[in-house]
Amino acid sequence: MSAGAEPYKEALAAAVRHATQWLASQPTRPVGPRQAARELAAAFGGELPQSGMPPADVVDYLASHAEPGLMAMPSGRFFGWVIGGTLPAAMAADWLVSSWDQNAVLRYATPAMAAIEEAAGGWLLQLLGLPEDSDVGFVTGATMANFTGLAAARWRLLKDAGWNLDRDGLFGAPRIHCIVGEERHETIDLALRYLGLGSPTVVASDDQGRIDAAELDCALDRALSSGPAPVLVCLQAGNLHSGAFDPFAAAIAVSKAHRAWVHVDGAFGLWAAAVPEFAGLTAGLGRADSWATDAHKSLNVPYDCGVAVVKDAQALRSAMGLNASYLIQDADGAGDPSQKVPELSRRARGVPVWAALKSLGRDGVAEQIRRLAASAARLAEKLAVLDGVEVLNDVGYTQISVAFGDDATTREVAARLIADGTVWMSGSRWHGRDVLRISVSNWTTDAADVTTAAEAVRTALEGVRTGAR
Repeated sequence: MSAGAEPYKEALAAAVRHATQWLASQPTRPVGPRQAARELAAAFGGELPQSGMPPADVVDYLASHAEPGLMAMPSGRFFGWVIGGTLPAAMAADWLVSSWDQNAVLRYATPAMAAIEEAAGGWLLQLLGLPEDSDVGFVTGATMANFTGLAAARWRLLKDAGWNLDRDGLFGAPRIHCIVGEERHETIDLALRYLGLGSPTVVASDDQGRIDAAELDCALDRALSSGPAPVLVCLQAGNLHSGAFDPFAAAIAVSKAHRAWVHVDGAFGLWAAAVPEFAGLTAGLGRADSWATDAHKSLNVPYDCGVAVVKDAQALRSAMGLNASYLIQDADGAGDPSQKVPELSRRARGVPVWAALKSLGRDGVAEQIRRLAASAARLAEKLAVLDGVEVLNDVGYTQISVAFGDDATTREVAARLIADGTVWMSGSRWHGRDVLRISVSNWTTDAADVTTAAEAVRTALEGVRTGAR
């Protein structure tokens, strides 16, 4: 018979207690972890126990021993790697997803999950101004969202070139010319490698990382100089270092003139399309063929949740779909979730997205993105007035890149910030210089966090100058 609720009660109560304590610690705790993985190994490793431990005790042990190795990524003082926090409704919905324990791949088997995810997908299309008949798939993150969109592109481009990819594979197939901007995210190259498409042709970008549309036009001409051929263009919404957006209207126009498939990597920048004031950043974006984003970033839902959007449903379902005799498939035109993602087994990632959108509404999402950008602008202003601080990018969205004169000083400031733990900002390299890269992505970041962050940078820089320990 089914176990019922009783075996779960004590363990779930322990989880609630530890989760609440963890969340309560965010305003004051140091952001970085206090112990490294090698220091934590003994607590979690060793010989597999011969006998077990009661579930609630396991939760207590897990939480108490993991705590020193946790980074306060949910904190409003965390500015690293374009990682957002988690909205309350989205977190609670994610707990329900675990409790429901549904394998969300078949509409017939898990109709509630399918209906919720289809609603979330439809809301996203409305929110971001994307074609309403597009297919939406919920994947692990932006990397797999890019992979999914580019897999659909590969299928369509080769089919239109007269090649049966499903039957004949890639060997002997027409070459797909892949063209990218100089400052695209590396996950584009990774996805192309996964798909067997090789290294792309690189087009120059401006000083903020935006692709040059005129150079793109020339690159397309060169790719097609010997005659018609499949062409794939990858554009970017939100540069990793500057937050800049490619000129979509011009770049997509020249791409379409050459019959190219256009994919947009919008891991964190696609959400700008929800804000009327940012219309200039995203103008023309809806004319692309596929889009990728990550709901854990600017929307702030729990890990993991990437979103792949493809206008050509046949291409997506042909690239991702699976038919097997044991799968009971719904004949409904909406299609099974498994036809839109690379996985056959997965949790219902779209449910927290639905909860986030339901709790915020269109206006709430716009205000959340607006606040992130405004916080970045305020922080950049506070940093720019500090002696010896250079803000290297035009801060028009949520990213800031800062240098402190020479590379050695910049690296030392970054190291001091991490060691101090008041905020988390990490180093990178941009335009041949070491930089401190700051990403404002958490819905909880407020004016006090911005002030704290600016003061932490000032203190770290003074420490480098004076040699203070």
